[in-house]
Amino acid sequence: MQALPTFPCGKEGIEALLPHRDPFLWVSRILECEPGVSVVAELDVDPDLLLFQGHFPGYPVLPGVIIMEALAQCASIAVLQSPELRGCIGFLAGIDAAKFRRQVAPGETVTLRATIVKSSRRLVVAEVEASV
Repeated sequence: MQALPTFPCGKEGIEALLPHRDPFLWVSRILECEPGVSVVAELDVDPDLLLFQGHFPGYPVLPGVIIMEALAQCASIAVLQSPELRGCIGFLAGIDAAKFRRQVAPGETVTLRATIVKSSRRLVVAEVEASV
């Protein structure tokens, strides 16, 4: 098992915590993390992502569902550091009261923030926010 990363960290540290891999790893770096409590990370929105060919031709926008997935991955980073959860796979089970106030364009960097509100082996609830 890989050693836990120290923060800040990049892709290698993220891959030590998350089971996700390219092309579905939506966290570029972790800036800060208090295990089990909160995390601040970033996503660099690569202009060469294939999804921009279809979303939307001539007006590329990062899909909101990808932003939500990035936030879920971000929150997972905070909880997957505890020994009893290392190596677990979490699944996004719900989203409450999401609002998108701005579109995210190719080339931008999205800051991802998550605070763990409730955590057990079966369920994690987090308050999350994405901003450019």
